[in-house]
Amino acid sequence: MNSNYATGLQHVGIPTKRLGISVDFYKKLGFKVYFRSNNVVFMKLNALLIELYINSNTSRKAGTIDHISLNVKDIESAFSEFRSSGFKILDSEIKSLPFFENGVRFFTIEGPNGEKIEFNELIKK
Repeated sequence: MNSNYATGLQHVGIPTKRLGISVDFYKKLGFKVYFRSNNVVFMKLNALLIELYINSNTSRKAGTIDHISLNVKDIESAFSEFRSSGFKILDSEIKSLPFFENGVRFFTIEGPNGEKIEFNELIKK
């Protein structure tokens, strides 16, 4: 994998059964709401971004983090390279969501321990 694709941490995804309680908790730690959707809230503290989202099946075990997300500059090239490099890609195609100002495009791979790593490109106008 070409290290030029990933430019840094995009966010950490944390599932929750009680979104409001989680939002309040992170506000007490100094986070501010950065983006809100129906069942998703992104919270920001300086350069750290976390994604809180409702998941009624979350285990609530210590350390439950669903995924980490890395910023990429060119989602198509990264997706193509991962497909040809033998990584276990969990998405059959690049997906998109209407998050942030112009939306995001992303795909997810699985790591050797079952962890999910999301590659995420912010859509620019």
